[in-house]
Amino acid sequence: MSGFFADRTVVITGGGGFLGGYVVEGLKERGCKNILVPKIEDYDLTKLDDIIRMYDRMKPDIVIHLAAVVGGIGANREHPGEFFYKNLMMGVQLIEQGRLRGIEKFVAIGTVCAYPKFTPVPFKEDDIWNGYPEETNAPYGLAKKMLLVQSQSYRAEYGFNSIFLLPVNLYGPGDNFDPASSHVIPALIKKCVDAVQCGADYIECWGTGAASREFIYVADAAEGILLATEKYNKGEPVNIGAGFEITIKELVEKIAKLTGFTGQIRWDKSRPDGQPRRRLDVLRAKVEFGFEAKMDFDEGLKRTIQWYVEHRKQQT
Repeated sequence: MSGFFADRTVVITGGGGFLGGYVVEGLKERGCKNILVPKIEDYDLTKLDDIIRMYDRMKPDIVIHLAAVVGGIGANREHPGEFFYKNLMMGVQLIEQGRLRGIEKFVAIGTVCAYPKFTPVPFKEDDIWNGYPEETNAPYGLAKKMLLVQSQSYRAEYGFNSIFLLPVNLYGPGDNFDPASSHVIPALIKKCVDAVQCGADYIECWGTGAASREFIYVADAAEGILLATEKYNKGEPVNIGAGFEITIKELVEKIAKLTGFTGQIRWDKSRPDGQPRRRLDVLRAKVEFGFEAKMDFDEGLKRTIQWYVEHRKQQT
């Protein structure tokens, strides 16, 4: 370990969440002694007064901004205004207050949803402005993309060291399995495991199954973020991904097999597929700060399924 974090105070917004928990553990493993997580009960990070109070009390050297209002296609369609406003206001005000205080570094976490709907595969960071995002999650994606604009403009005018990372879809133990807001992998795991448990003979899935997605194991994503925090100090955005894609149909079949579900898979084609394809070009992260995802996808799915099975038992 480099010792980079040893004497720095690091604030992790969203540190109590899915990704945040892994980032906090990664910081501890790196010897960081001063890790602070603003709790949602104490600080509403959409409100300027709360952000000012958080900075005044915590006095960070580095902020890693993971906090976000997120969800799958359904949640994005139901709450486009909320997703736009809250994500924009959190990020913009956190960066501005960080600049005013002269903090050492701000790490802004974007989203693959910021890419244009028909980005050529694999998605290269330089393509991010070549079109409008996929409609179902555009408000969320654009709110996050404004943090890239802010980071680059603040670097140009003020010399403020803010970097912008673009992680692809996350999955892993501890994910959100709430059907109202979960992403595709936990939603499918829940459907399959629950169907096996209750003896259902079919599950229903959204869309056609033809769309493709890329997924990164959450511990790998946390490692990429921490490596970038240590080593990357440039204005260009950087993808954090695993560099592969799988169709939703293939994904459903894989999860069904791993969970032991042998029933019918029914496709509700009245529901949207979302973006047609997603796969990131991951070369920049490797070149700039030596990041490569390590977890085998099948093994990662097995660990996630096992976590859900155990968690489900604890809840019943």
